[in-house]
Amino acid sequence: MGHRSVITLGREQGSATVPFMGELILIRHGETTWSRSGRYAGRTDLPMTDAGIAAAKALTPALACRHLVATFSSPLSRALQTAELAGLSDVQPDPDVLEWDYGGYEGMTETQIRRTRPGWNLWRDGVIPGGTSHPGEQLHQVAARTDAVLERVRPLLAEGDVALIAHGHLQRVLTARWLGLDPSAGQFFGHPHPGTLSLLGTEHEQPIVSAWNIP
Repeated sequence: MGHRSVITLGREQGSATVPFMGELILIRHGETTWSRSGRYAGRTDLPMTDAGIAAAKALTPALACRHLVATFSSPLSRALQTAELAGLSDVQPDPDVLEWDYGGYEGMTETQIRRTRPGWNLWRDGVIPGGTSHPGEQLHQVAARTDAVLERVRPLLAEGDVALIAHGHLQRVLTARWLGLDPSAGQFFGHPHPGTLSLLGTEHEQPIVSAWNIP
């Protein structure tokens, strides 16, 4: 994790000056009982376990050395509490950072879903509608939210780093879109572990994944 005590507007690369770009720091919230057991938790507001709380606190040193210019979070308590325990301030709740709405699959495991839908794959087959609180989203709807987040974040990266406290599937879709890929390419990134960091940056002015799943 690089320390940036001085932020410059550009850096020399050969004879050209490359505009400075900070990194987008993706933080998955700490563990909950559902994440530990593999149950799909989209909009259900679950508290963190003791292990989740400890993992969130352990993020503090890595974030303290960053020049953060903005921090956005899912409005759910597990994300907001992770931000607080990690020492982040001026956190802006953003509904576009909520997890994929799993609809009728909320609270179920993949094994349970496949009992009625053999071979089911979230990225290919999507979800079924749930109740009023879990109507469900399809992949293109999740991608539209991540595109809106990135549109707001990219200009801020010219000034420093931006932190985003989010959820596993949302983070994977957003990463695919950061790279300019179809949102379904999110399936090729390993599911972020609770309480970990991933870094999205640039190299030679091209978007890259700088790091993934750092505890």
